[in-house]
Formats: sequence, C-alpha cells, structure tokens
Amino acid sequence: MNGKQVWKRLIIYTAQFRSSTILAALCAILSVAASLIGPLLIARAVDYMVGPGKVDFDALLRLILELAIVFLAGGLCGWLLTYLTNRLAYRTVNRMRNDLFDKLNILPLKFHDNHPQGDLISRFVNDMDAVSDGLLQGFQTLLTGAVTIVGAIGLMLYISPLMTVVVLLSAPASYYMARFITTRSQQLFRDQAKILGSLNGYVEEVVGGQKIVQAFHYEDKTYERFEGLNGELYQAGVNAQFYGSLSGPTTRLVNNITFSVIAIIGSIVIIAGGLTVGDLSGFLIYSNLFAKPFNEITGVITQLQSATASAQRIFAVLDLDPEQPDAPDAFDPEPGQGTVVFDKVKFAYHPERPLITGFSLEVKPGTRVAIVGQTGAGKTTLVNLLMRFYDAGGGAIRIGGVDIRDMTRDSLRRNFGMVLQDTWLFGGTIRDNIAYGKPEATDEEVIAAAKAVSAHSFIKRLPDGYNTVISGSGDNLSQGQKQLLTIARVLLADPPMLILDEATSSIDTRTEIRIQRAFLKMMDGRTSFVIAHRLSTIRESDLILFMKDGDIVESGTHEQLLRLGGYYARLYNSQFAAV
Repeated sequence: MNGKQVWKRLIIYTAQFRSSTILAALCAILSVAASLIGPLLIARAVDYMVGPGKVDFDALLRLILELAIVFLAGGLCGWLLTYLTNRLAYRTVNRMRNDLFDKLNILPLKFHDNHPQGDLISRFVNDMDAVSDGLLQGFQTLLTGAVTIVGAIGLMLYISPLMTVVVLLSAPASYYMARFITTRSQQLFRDQAKILGSLNGYVEEVVGGQKIVQAFHYEDKTYERFEGLNGELYQAGVNAQFYGSLSGPTTRLVNNITFSVIAIIGSIVIIAGGLTVGDLSGFLIYSNLFAKPFNEITGVITQLQSATASAQRIFAVLDLDPEQPDAPDAFDPEPGQGTVVFDKVKFAYHPERPLITGFSLEVKPGTRVAIVGQTGAGKTTLVNLLMRFYDAGGGAIRIGGVDIRDMTRDSLRRNFGMVLQDTWLFGGTIRDNIAYGKPEATDEEVIAAAKAVSAHSFIKRLPDGYNTVISGSGDNLSQGQKQLLTIARVLLADPPMLILDEATSSIDTRTEIRIQRAFLKMMDGRTSFVIAHRLSTIRESDLILFMKDGDIVESGTHEQLLRLGGYYARLYNSQFAAV
C-alpha cells in the first residue's frame, strides 16, 4: 500500500465526522481570508504615508482599527480551527484504534501465534500516536494551505500579473525538490516503525521473563540484544529525520531566491511608474503567504512521513483476513453433550510438514479421555481443532453427529470449559476473575467454586478477600494460586464438556491431590479431554491415548496400557521408577 492509498483511507475515516470537517474548513477559510485582507490594508496604509508632513493620519487610524478587527477575527477562527482539527484527529484515531482492537478479536489464532505481543502493542500505542500527530499537522496545513494559495494567487494577479508569473514558476521547483526527498525518505520511516515494533516486542519478552533472565545470569546477553536493537532504532531514526528534514531548507532556499527576484523586478516597475510602493509591499507579503503552505508542508514532512509509515502498519493488520466466518446456514444449538468423533482428520501448521494424518477417534458422552505423549506429538493440536481455533485440513469432527463446521463457533465453544497450562488473568478483583465466564454469578456461587478448588483459604488471607484487585499479570499471586483461580473460573461456568491442558502443571503435589478430587467431581458425567505429562493425574481416566507424530499408537485404560508394556508403560515407569 503506497502513501496515496494510505491517506485516501485516512480521509475516508475522517469523513465519518463530517460536521467537524465542515466547521474546520469554514474556520480555515475565514482565518485565511483575514490573513489575505490584512496585506491589502497594509498596502493602502503605506500609500497614505507619502513623505515627511504628507501622512493621512485619519485614514491610518481607520485602517489600524480595521486591521485590529480583521486580525482579531482571524485569530479567533485560527483558534477554532486548531480545536476542531485536534478533535477531528483524535476522534479519527479513536475509531481506528477501536477497529484495530475489534480486528484482533476476529483474527485466527494463527496470527496471534506468529506475531509478538510487543509489536501489536506498538501498533496500538506508538503507531496510533504517530498517525494522530500526522493527521493533526496535515489537516491544519492542507486546509489553510489550499485556501491561502488560491487567494494569494488571485490577489497577486490583481496587483501585478508579471511578478505573479515569476512567483508561480518557483512553485514547481519547490514541489519537485520536496517530492524527490520525501519519496526517498519514506522507506526510512517504514524501517523506523518496524524496528520500533521489534524493540517493543523484545522489551515485553524480557520484562515478562525477568525471573528467568536473572536465574540464568542472562542480563548481559539481553542487554547486548537490546543495545543492538536500540542502536538500529537510533540509526534508523537519525537517517529518517535527517533526510526528511532536508525538504524544508531546500524549499526555503527556492522561496528566498524568488523573493529577491521579485523585489528587484518590483523596484524597477515602481521606478517606471507601474506600481506604488504600497503595491510592492503588499505583493511581497502575498508572495510570502503563497510560499508559506509549501514551507509548512515541508516543515511537517517528517510527521507526515512517520504517520504514513505507521498507518501502513495499522492497515496491514486491518486488511488481514479474519477468522473464517460461520457458514450462512450454521445453527446455534444449546450447549450439551454428544458423541465426539474425529473422522480421518488431517492437519498441518505448514503444508510441507503434515502433523496429523488420518486421525480417527470416537468418544462417548461422559467419557474421560486422557491424551499423553511426547512434546510435539499433536496433543494440544487436537484441542485446537476441536475448538475450531484451527480448521482441519481434511476429514471431519462431529459432536452428536453434527459437523462442528455446521455450528456457529460461539455455540461450539459454549460446550467446553478450558483450563490451560498458561494462566490468564485480567486487571480486576478476584471475584471478577472467577466470574469471568458467568458474570451474573452470586457471591455464594463464586465462593463455592473457590472452595471446591481449595482457593478459598488463600483468597481470604488477601487484603480485601474476594474484592482484592490484582494486576493483569497477577504478579501479587503465585503461579499455583493463579492456576487455582482459572480452575475455579471453569468450575463456576459449569460447561457440559471439559478440556484440561496441563491444568495442574503449576500446582504442588499436595494441592494437586485436592484439585484432582475437585476435577473428578466436576468431570462426573461430563465428556472430558485431559492432556497431561504428569501421569499421576490421569490414572482414573476411562480411556488413555498415547500419541506419537500426530497418530494414536496406543489406547486403553491405565492397567491395560501397563500390561501392554509399550510407550505408555515406559513413560509411566520413567516417572515412578523410584517409587
């Protein structure tokens, strides 16, 4: 997407606020009109001062009063213009930020898996701020500039067509010099925005993993990496600003040369009797007003270039294909259980590297299924396919005889409660975090869920109990406590089917035993899929699947698999050999 396309889309965004745009344009016209009337009055004032003892003071006083009124009105319109352009710029960016956030919620999981969080945050904050600055500068410059150029040309033609031609001939020279510089500096601003996103992503990673960084004495290495990225950003910023700032001095050089030529020509015309001194002074002011928009544009070119590069990064996300929409005839059944069937399912994250080929499985309602295997065997991938975070590349997945692609995603996902290895909490109270899936829950229901997972005791020890406010990262809680809250969240939601993906991985063994009791109670009568590396958590499962390279290589109960003496038995014995 080139610069023209970017600004065309930005203008479309601003068109949503027509009243502000129209009022801003009207204020620009009145403000510029005041600045154009001023030189006419000044020119007349100069001609009223013929020489010593030949000054028309009465006329001068009237002109001074008129100038005061004109400049006061122009100043008021200029203030309104600034207010309206600020309002327009921030409302536009507000709408863009809402659209970007809305887009992130409908993008497929593949996008989030492949994009650093810090880079996305940079688009929300740094890039949006750059667009806001660019819009603000662009609106004021373009609105006043267009009116100023047209008005100045008309009045210069009225005073002296010959000198107007000289002024007009300088405009293409200023334009092409500025264009030459800006087209070459645009890539530099894109590089700057990209490196800034990478730097934000790296900082976010290091800050989030600071305990690991310090535990492995990796501070020097992280600093070296940061210093490298920061140095790249510095160099890119210096180059972008340097080349972008060249346009201002070059256009001013052309304008100053033009101003000097006009002064010489005008003096000759005055001597020849073709102009008055007042006419020449007024013309010189108008020539400056004519050049002013070009100078202003080149003066803010760095902000405009930065805004263009940032807008390109924002629109790059807005233009991504959203998650594949539900089928037009997709229905929305009530949550409930049914036989879950994987029928010759195929899937690959990368087409050239198939992960699952012809996977088949039938799970009866109320069955507790445990899925084990080495890392990368495809265990979590099955969950992603079941929840339609990713769509299968072949075969079908059915619940109660219905292909999940024929259901709406909302209705499909309401069937499942998920507890993941990675805990997610948001900034709010403990109660709000537990009630995330059931906001209408009563305090008694929230407390009952917390008690069921042995979280009630530590919650009551917090400063404000269930009303204690925690940060989004939950830094004031241990990893085990955070996991307990996510388990309580699912218990409270009471879904018909469960997915537990390493749900007890961050909990100590004693607490795990209590959690297992809660899970057994919660899984009673529910279809459950349990992924675990700690095999002590899955011995009570109705069916255990051992996966290898995307396929089931063993299946059966705990006792059956131990008697088989295969993959599962070797993995189990490796964990409990000492016992």
